Amino acid sequence: MQNNDILMNNDSKTVTARCPDSLLDVSAKVVALHIPFQRIEERYDRIPEPVQRRIIYWSFPRNEKNICMYSSLSSESSGCTDLQKLPFYRGLRLYETGCVENVLQVGFHLSGFVVTPKTSSSTTSGYSSEPEKRHRVSITFDRCKITSVSCTCDINDIFWCQHVVALVIYRMRRAAHVKLRVPISETLLQLDRQQLQKLVQYLVAEHHTEVLPTAQRLADDILKTQSVINSIPGAPDPTAGASADEEHSWHLDEEQVTEQVHNYLSQGGYYSANKQLNALFTKVKEMLRARDSNGARMLRLITEQFLADPRLVIWRAQGTPMMDKCRQLWDQLGALWVCVVLSPHSNHIDKQQWRTLLEKWANTQVCPLEDADFRPPGSSTQARRPLEDDSSSDSSDDDSNELPQGERPVAPTATTTTTTTTQPQPRTIFHRALEASHLQWDDPHLKYILAHDGVSQCTEPSSSASFNCQGYPLWHEHIPTACARVEALRSHGCQKEALRLAVAIVRTMKRQQREWQCLWQAEQDRGAVQPSVSGTSTVKPTHSNSEGWVGHPLDPIGSLFDTLAEASLIPDCKGCLDHFYDFMTTTNQEESGCSGRERPRYHHMVVPGSRDHCESYLSLAVEAALIGLGQQRLMPSGVYAQEKACKQEERLITKLQDIELDGTLVAVLRKQAMLLLEGGPFSGLGCRIHTESVPMHTFARYLFTALLPYDPDLAYSVGLRAMRLPILEEQEEQDEPGSGIGLNTAVLAHYPRWFTLGHIEAQQCSLASTMLSAAK
Repeated sequence: MQNNDILMNNDSKTVTARCPDSLLDVSAKVVALHIPFQRIEERYDRIPEPVQRRIIYWSFPRNEKNICMYSSLSSESSGCTDLQKLPFYRGLRLYETGCVENVLQVGFHLSGFVVTPKTSSSTTSGYSSEPEKRHRVSITFDRCKITSVSCTCDINDIFWCQHVVALVIYRMRRAAHVKLRVPISETLLQLDRQQLQKLVQYLVAEHHTEVLPTAQRLADDILKTQSVINSIPGAPDPTAGASADEEHSWHLDEEQVTEQVHNYLSQGGYYSANKQLNALFTKVKEMLRARDSNGARMLRLITEQFLADPRLVIWRAQGTPMMDKCRQLWDQLGALWVCVVLSPHSNHIDKQQWRTLLEKWANTQVCPLEDADFRPPGSSTQARRPLEDDSSSDSSDDDSNELPQGERPVAPTATTTTTTTTQPQPRTIFHRALEASHLQWDDPHLKYILAHDGVSQCTEPSSSASFNCQGYPLWHEHIPTACARVEALRSHGCQKEALRLAVAIVRTMKRQQREWQCLWQAEQDRGAVQPSVSGTSTVKPTHSNSEGWVGHPLDPIGSLFDTLAEASLIPDCKGCLDHFYDFMTTTNQEESGCSGRERPRYHHMVVPGSRDHCESYLSLAVEAALIGLGQQRLMPSGVYAQEKACKQEERLITKLQDIELDGTLVAVLRKQAMLLLEGGPFSGLGCRIHTESVPMHTFARYLFTALLPYDPDLAYSVGLRAMRLPILEEQEEQDEPGSGIGLNTAVLAHYPRWFTLGHIEAQQCSLASTMLSAAK
């Protein structure tokens, strides 16, 4: 059973009953969702009680998905076995078994008792039983959001307990059975002096041990003419809704978030702790997708605890790298902040607040650097200079919409202009988020892409750089930056806009690929190309990518593929593609037992407005992955960066292998394979590539296996071309024959940089073995 099958909302029940709402209910729904009750009271001297009741009635949350989000840590990634253990489903069982009693709603305050049934369980020493318990639950709400919860149980967790869930579900599904009263202040207005005195005295008599000291203190203050309480008009009413000036958000226990993250980090690199922290990141994404402001709020709390990790000080003092598992969590943290600051719904004030936070964190001495393999020269106690932001907030939109492919220089300051010996400041893990905070969404062409499908209707010529020859819009921007926009749109629930931009980016990549092929063909026609025997360059190539798309901190090709492939999932599959690949982030791929896992199932969804009926979201996803994996790119420096690039490549290939090929996808594979073989130095499978280019063995093995049943000649062409290992073959060509020296000192100097050489040679052997087995 899918999670959504048992979640309900009040609006859907109204439609199912085929009973139209009255005009009073229709207007009360809108008012209850958008307008604070305080503003209504300020506007009107007297509000009829029936109107008050309907506004208060509709102010309670209406969608159970929101309750599930705040009562379950990892509802989307939990298996069916663990699903029933989540607080939401335990609370649902309490409601269904009739454990909710004495429910009363006074204004914007809901209270009731939840009875936990008597339970018995077997232990090694016999049977143990827990007695029946009664828990008092209190909830306040405003504008369809629960703003505070309290329960007398002893459960301390980030999210709501099952008793709170049971009471909320009761109010949602059995609203007609809940006693509803107007705010207590409205009731007090109807009482005369004698009735008020009797009310107070009875209240004190019934709860004298709790309220008597408070009642006496308030009475003393009221009797003093100059007291503060007499200088303030009116009196507070906790049942009249939150103040209009207060922050309006769902209840999130900041203290519990801080404590839990601290506890997880204190466990070190243990599997369970990393799994819980990954689940917290998933929860942040879920909140962002729901456009909930608590997503950024929770991420801020997590970040503060990450920076307070005492291990950072130890690693910095000792000059040792942090553990890989911890580094991967930091990478996720930095990528999530890019999504947060790139929110299309945020305003200038929000971005300025985030920028201030990021700058403060980046200036801390223990903040991890973007390059995990960077080692500062000299002493390990070297102080870090204050962060200088690379771009100014008043820069033009055209300048701010383009991020560099490598490091950008630090903006000139008094220090940098007076001396030339100062080393540039290393980029921190938050540097990309700082750069992204200056990106805008007000570019007219970008707005057009996000709002329209299909061919352009404007009068611009078809040869314009903004449109291809067929009239489809293109988006020319640094690919990782453009894909970060797609991921931000997808993360904030703008699925249609994310798909439109993703389609434009893939079409732009395809156009660039054709232009590179034409450029390479023109060089060949001029006779300016003299490749070596191995197909590598004997001189410095005219083209080389120092920053590859695969292995990039923001994983641009992975984001592009996920956005397009997720739209191609069949309706029976879960809505989130990450659900099928959690095993690749929470465990080592070698230990995951991939054979028995659930795999996604896809179908072709034609791109809206496309004239090519074979162009679907799935075909574009495959094409984007093939272009990214086949990109010529230099081997990154550092062991962590190289291992990360290998993992991203294997993760993307695993996703491609899960797609069942048909005629359309085979045609895409054949076309891309031929383009990559003929792409020259722009392709990892082309000729005259840089000697330090990343080998294509893993990628070519996938292409060979996928193409072999349909085009054996092309499959073997790809496999044979990819068998080369440029960093070694080029040096072998330069060695003198018969010298007895297998590798000269120049290539030996490269070995410390190629930390994954053993893995690369193993993949080369695997490719050769696959080809030989197929040739038998």
